[in-house]
Amino acid sequence: MAKIVNSWDEWAPLKHTIVGRANGTQIPAPEPNWSYPNPRGGFPLGTWGMFPEDMTARAVEQQDNFVKILEKRGITIELGYAYLPLPDGQVLGIIDVPGHEKFIHTMAAGAVGIDHALLVVAADDGVMPQTLEHVQILQLLGIRSASVAITKADCVPPERMAQVQEEVRAILSVTAMAEAPLFATAAAQPDDPGTWALRQHLLAQAQHHAARSSTGLFRLAVDRAFSLTGQGTIVTGTVFGGQVSVGDSLTHSGSGRSVRVRSLHAQNRASPSGSAGQRVALNLAGLHPQDIARGDWLAQPELLSASTRLDVRLHWLAENTPLAGWTAVHLHLGTQHCTGHVLPLGDPSAGPLQPGHEGYAQLVLDAPVFALPGDRVIVRNAQASRTLGGAMVLDPDAPARKRRSPQRQATWQALEHWLAAGDTGPLLAQARFGLPLSHLQRLCGQHQPPVPEGLQRIPLPQGDTLLLHPDNWQALQTQLLEALAQFHQQQPDEPGAHNARLQRMVWPGAAHTGSQHQALWQALVAQLSATDQLQAEGAWLRLPSHRVQLTEQETALAEQLLPRIAAGRFDPPWVRDLAQDTGQKEELVRQLLRKLARQGVLFQVVKDLFYAQEHMNALAALITELATQNAQGQVIARDFRDATALGRKRAIQIMECFNRLGLTRRVGDAHTLRPGAHWQG
Repeated sequence: MAKIVNSWDEWAPLKHTIVGRANGTQIPAPEPNWSYPNPRGGFPLGTWGMFPEDMTARAVEQQDNFVKILEKRGITIELGYAYLPLPDGQVLGIIDVPGHEKFIHTMAAGAVGIDHALLVVAADDGVMPQTLEHVQILQLLGIRSASVAITKADCVPPERMAQVQEEVRAILSVTAMAEAPLFATAAAQPDDPGTWALRQHLLAQAQHHAARSSTGLFRLAVDRAFSLTGQGTIVTGTVFGGQVSVGDSLTHSGSGRSVRVRSLHAQNRASPSGSAGQRVALNLAGLHPQDIARGDWLAQPELLSASTRLDVRLHWLAENTPLAGWTAVHLHLGTQHCTGHVLPLGDPSAGPLQPGHEGYAQLVLDAPVFALPGDRVIVRNAQASRTLGGAMVLDPDAPARKRRSPQRQATWQALEHWLAAGDTGPLLAQARFGLPLSHLQRLCGQHQPPVPEGLQRIPLPQGDTLLLHPDNWQALQTQLLEALAQFHQQQPDEPGAHNARLQRMVWPGAAHTGSQHQALWQALVAQLSATDQLQAEGAWLRLPSHRVQLTEQETALAEQLLPRIAAGRFDPPWVRDLAQDTGQKEELVRQLLRKLARQGVLFQVVKDLFYAQEHMNALAALITELATQNAQGQVIARDFRDATALGRKRAIQIMECFNRLGLTRRVGDAHTLRPGAHWQG
């Protein structure tokens, strides 16, 4: 049984919304490809086949009653859209959202991104439970401007109208919409003064609302996708930020594909561009309608980074019980609907978040989302039957560990400051290791986010730039110099600290976190070397005041030993052989070679076996090449043995030496390059 319910769009003819029938409903028998052998919740449990007739009859009756309610009240199932031209040439867009309580998820998808809410209350029905929930959702979405239309004024006596008006004022009195004007309308009557007054009020509101800034990066929350003959794929939605023009290339969040805008409508009119706050329909090339779903985003690629954890400021409604950890919820973000859990991030000793209060929380999602700071989230209970609260996204890249650390709290406060004042200074100041420009662009939703003067800018791979606050830059330099001074104090006979070893000493938790930290470390070393606060001798770093000197006798002996070691290439002579060749005592030769190793002239692979620097450089390059050629990024001992023409034992000794030096690390029977490690022999 198909019923036309009231759904349309700005491109296509009238569309049909179908309410199906329960006749013939059954639980199918299991198939080999199914992941479970029995129906979950079958009737009776664990069986399959036709539902009992009494259950089917009750379902059919409920469907019929539901259709009658929809037809009688004119409630839409899907989002509806209407447009009203303004005197100044602009167009007022109106989004008609479902009023029925079973379609709150559709209402939430339509309400995001609006500037003004028109609350519609029928005079004969009065304030309904869904009316209260809609008002709550508007509040949680941050909507502060509203009007109220009390319809069917001609169908009730004056005292009933007064009663309904009082009910509406009562529910709005505790919200930011307390001053919303009320209009009694009778749309069925021609020239109804209430309808005319409402129209004039909405026109005035539209002209007084400031246009949203379109200077940011573009993103569109998709609420519908369909195909038109001769047009191709059409998607519609509200522009959250930025501007789009015909010919632009965008990225689809669901597939990661690049699509091209062939043409577009903005506010129901063909237009060369659409901007923030407008309803737009995009004709896309490169994507099929079946590949797009409500909840997807079309945006510039800088904004699309999937996340399953969001740190938020959560408002917990007064009607709830205290918020317990790991509460299962339904979440509405943009036009997307997904499930997840809520983790309060307040001080555990202070107890759970109380009803009617706000606090920090983390949303752990069952599906990835594409969020930005400032986005609003509606939180509903596990049964999707009641709204529990709302949240404002702070950090869309929330960590799974150390969620309550002082550093995290500083990040939340800095992000709140950015959202309130548009100032990124505190955000950069609390980022000890800096922020990549690409990450700041995403957080701010802008291609050129505002940044304070005097930032240290460090080039990163793929054309990115690391932005570092000057205070943090100075603090990192001081930390490096203090660590090196401590090393000299503890190891006075060492000529310096190996570059990779010192990095792990200074940043024990961040030394191997990728190219960002590696680039930062190299910039620090380069800056300190350029200002003569640090001296680099090969892979060793030392303070200018630190010296390890050879005596005249040691220098003379070194001139005999070093050529012999270099001549051995990958198989240099042992200490005993060098002592015999030079006529010196083994212990004297051993002590001198160790001293030369501390100076960075030689490398001690194992006891009494030393390699020249140039040959260690060649071995490091060979290991890097072998790891690159391996599909798992590993170096196998036999491959290294064959490449060096050494025995297996010697090959393993050399590889273990590189483990100690920080180039590689052992994983099982293989060796892998450390993330971000670069040999500096």
